[in-house]
Amino acid sequence: MISKVRKVFDDSAKDLKRFTKMANKVNKLEAEFEKLSDEDLRQMTFSFKERLQNGETVSDITIEAFAVVREAAKRVLGLRHYDVQLIGGFVLHEGSIAQMQTGEGKTLVATLPSYLHALEGKGVHIITANEYLAARDKEQMGKIHEFLGLTVGLNISEIKPDEKKIAYAADITYGTGTEFGFDYLRDNMVRAKQDKVQRGHYYSIVDEVDSTLIDEARTPLIIADKSSKGAELSEITAYLVKSFKADEDYELFQESKQVNLTDQGASKIEAAFGIDNLYNEEYQVLLQNVMQALRAQTVMIRDVDYIVKEGKVLIIDKFTGRVMEGRTFSDGLHQAIEAKEGLVITEENETQATITIQNYFRMYKTLSGMTGSATPSKQEFYDTYRLPVITVPTNRPVQRIDLEDLVFYDYESKVRYIVSEVKRLHEIGRPILLGTTSIEQSEKLSGYLTKSHIKHQILNAKTSEDEARIISMAGQKGQVMLATNMAGRGTDILLGEGVREIGGLHIIGTERHESGRIDMQLRGRAGRQGDPGSSQFIISLDDDLFTYYDEEDFERFKKKVKKNEVEMIISPNPLKFVAKVQETIESNHFSARNHLLKLDNSIDQQNKIIYPMRDRLLELEGTDLFAELLVYMDNYVNRTIDIYLPDNKENRDIKGMIKQLSLLFSSLNDWDDKDILDLEREELSARVNTEFEELKKRILELQEDENMASELKDLMLQQIDRNWIEHLDAMTELKEGSGLRGYSQEDPYRIFEFEALEGFNQLLYDIQSRISILFVENFINPPELDTTIEEEISNHGLI
Repeated sequence: MISKVRKVFDDSAKDLKRFTKMANKVNKLEAEFEKLSDEDLRQMTFSFKERLQNGETVSDITIEAFAVVREAAKRVLGLRHYDVQLIGGFVLHEGSIAQMQTGEGKTLVATLPSYLHALEGKGVHIITANEYLAARDKEQMGKIHEFLGLTVGLNISEIKPDEKKIAYAADITYGTGTEFGFDYLRDNMVRAKQDKVQRGHYYSIVDEVDSTLIDEARTPLIIADKSSKGAELSEITAYLVKSFKADEDYELFQESKQVNLTDQGASKIEAAFGIDNLYNEEYQVLLQNVMQALRAQTVMIRDVDYIVKEGKVLIIDKFTGRVMEGRTFSDGLHQAIEAKEGLVITEENETQATITIQNYFRMYKTLSGMTGSATPSKQEFYDTYRLPVITVPTNRPVQRIDLEDLVFYDYESKVRYIVSEVKRLHEIGRPILLGTTSIEQSEKLSGYLTKSHIKHQILNAKTSEDEARIISMAGQKGQVMLATNMAGRGTDILLGEGVREIGGLHIIGTERHESGRIDMQLRGRAGRQGDPGSSQFIISLDDDLFTYYDEEDFERFKKKVKKNEVEMIISPNPLKFVAKVQETIESNHFSARNHLLKLDNSIDQQNKIIYPMRDRLLELEGTDLFAELLVYMDNYVNRTIDIYLPDNKENRDIKGMIKQLSLLFSSLNDWDDKDILDLEREELSARVNTEFEELKKRILELQEDENMASELKDLMLQQIDRNWIEHLDAMTELKEGSGLRGYSQEDPYRIFEFEALEGFNQLLYDIQSRISILFVENFINPPELDTTIEEEISNHGLI
């Protein structure tokens, strides 16, 4: 453990020295393996598997396995792993993060440890930044593994469950982190064991690991289903808030993206709906709709946070610039945006299952990752995932020149300078990539380039279908490309003929991102594999970045500013201020991730109880199911006795206990109050258990009925799922209220954990009671009235 902690803080020199020695050992085997025939090379896979079965470990065969993969890559793809790529492979094999510069061939690096760990037959998951890259890497790199006799699968959102099962059954499976996480949640909602698609979490390689494990970790994965809430209220509230004015009807805090109603705004809503107090408990649904309508109107920006395509609202991932396929905003926000845009309102979603990115990936026995920008977050990687970061040297010295930022006072001045720079470089034929932070900004800048008669290409979520073609042209002489963060990860821009001689690709960042890691990724598009290139950020104080910063501090800085004739800031040092802003915002994001994780840890612990409960039921058949039912009933009966008959006699509620348990044992209604009111707790408990023994006999008479066993399993799974969904809804409300706890003197997280535990204990009791009572009502004493079973239970106050 001490050595792992040390890795977080040093430059990993000892590790690199050790890995270099290992790479040299691989090199010594190269001549020997070159002599093997294709079939002999393929047979090495079966030899390795046999050795593992005979007691050797993957570490024992690492050197030979890497040599085999390198030789296969040479024959199949014509690519030979560089020594630094071997080093990257060793880093991944040992469960660390390999920081490797753009263009160093991280995709090829992953073939080494993925082959090695796949030999154990437990499944290797390779996580990519998007489905386009997953399909590409599976098609290209998968050829190496298939040549060596392994199977390779592709897990994407469009395929059916049967196809997913095949993909997961493969030795190596490519896909995105969100899809793997959603599959895990869906697996814990199935009604039959054979419907599960995943087969465990053994070894994972996460490409662009900071994007997946940090940037995406601010939003939990949620599986939702349609609820019965109507769309009319969303339309009405959207119409009302459109007329609201800032600082009069609401207050907007840009730095935190929070919006609050003022008293005047609340009064307008109350007048519109004819109510006295919007904040009364009975109007909670209305208040939530109003707040989401207000957030949709003031905080959520079209072509920044979402796009509208073919009549649908599609979420934009601000860190990758891509559409988040299959994702919707939660808690009515999606419907509020649809109402704002005048679209057909879809049904609101109700949470069925949820997990954070952090807790999903912490399930892997061995987790590893690759990126060109892990160093700024190395402490968070270690604290959250126990992942050390090791910087791998480049194969060739980096030739890219990173120029100092230029900071302009306003947007117009910045754009004038950017256009003049593009003209200057375009005249000599240098290809230029202009990086923007949103679709809105890319389209706005495109208008300025068009006015200046500069021909250019645009790459953003609206033009993603042409991504491969646009990227392939970006390094050609005379090309100008405008792009969102889509061009920042997973894509290598190759230089065209004559481009090296005139300086290579030039990157212009038109805004600083909220995370410095994304800026690093954008710079890394130029100067791959020793190519020449350059980069520079040209920004302004009007950029979105500064809207997330403290308003008063920002205004103080602006008052001190001195500019030159082109409105460029020369003092006070703007670079120090920009760094401070970026650092503050990144710190806020870290706090948000940490807050989410602390709250979700309670839910995660509860997942680990509920999901095994479901799994156990999926495994059980016949008489074993009835035995499990009796365990639930026994727990329910004893818990009910504990609730109504505490040790303190003054707090005993015998009539309450009888009312509750009479739903199981109707004979309790015949008990004479005079006979039981003076009985001791042990005597009352014994009488209840006598009734229970009689019920058990009747239940055991039914256990040979296979049809009834099947119905019982459905009933038990249904009640676990239904109660779990209700519990998740309650936990969501509890989370939302947890922020207010900070105003008290107590630790809000400790209070949340306590209340979450109380709620979970109640959940388990509700599951046991509802299953017990529904079974008795349905199979032992079926109702003679026309009312449904659910109505019968509801009448007794249990639903």
